[in-house]
Amino acid sequence: MTREKILVVDDEKPINKLVCSYLVKEQFTAFSAYDGRQALEILKKENPDLIILDIMLPDTEGPALCLDIRRISNAPIIFLSCKTQEIDKIIALSAGGDDYMTKPFMPGELVARVKAHLRRQNTLSAQISQPPDSSIYEFEGLTVDLDTHEIFVEGEPVSVTTKEFEILRLLLENPRKVFSAQQIFEAIWKTTCMENDAKTVMVYISTLRKKLESHPDNPKYIISVRGVGYKFNQSL
Repeated sequence: MTREKILVVDDEKPINKLVCSYLVKEQFTAFSAYDGRQALEILKKENPDLIILDIMLPDTEGPALCLDIRRISNAPIIFLSCKTQEIDKIIALSAGGDDYMTKPFMPGELVARVKAHLRRQNTLSAQISQPPDSSIYEFEGLTVDLDTHEIFVEGEPVSVTTKEFEILRLLLENPRKVFSAQQIFEAIWKTTCMENDAKTVMVYISTLRKKLESHPDNPKYIISVRGVGYKFNQSL
């Protein structure tokens, strides 16, 4: 059985080594990087299954590095940070992160989150590998293939993060249902929605609209139902 590979990017060597030691005990293969340059080199060489990324690095900031990573990898990214401000979490998740933990943290909880994200990723991969029935949704100017994860707007390919695609899939596959931000968070992140997590969903919806809509402030695909939540407009 191939051991799943985890890349730990943190310039604080004691923390990096501690996290790697816990991962190795859980039968993962762990790689250490102490700055953005090293991280990208290891990423291209080893293609890790998941990345643990510090928010502050000597040569770059975590969200900027996350954007670079997302150009070549869809591996789940868990941010580690000393910053507790809500805006820092929103920035990190908007850059393509999948989770956010503040320091100090319990290594056991981090390992549990690693396993949860890998289970989710493996489930998605298994679903993608199954033969499709009909997985292509077509609307005015928009085509979404749920099996290949391809999105086209006016014939042009559009790149979205894993979480953005999962939100879009949820709305597409449940056309009659209006989802609250809390319901979306719990369905996609597979965890209980806390007080500020609903705002994370709002950020993702806003980003999706900017990528899909010609007029994001007056959307025709992902529409808001005042006081309730969001739904996909399948009447197009």
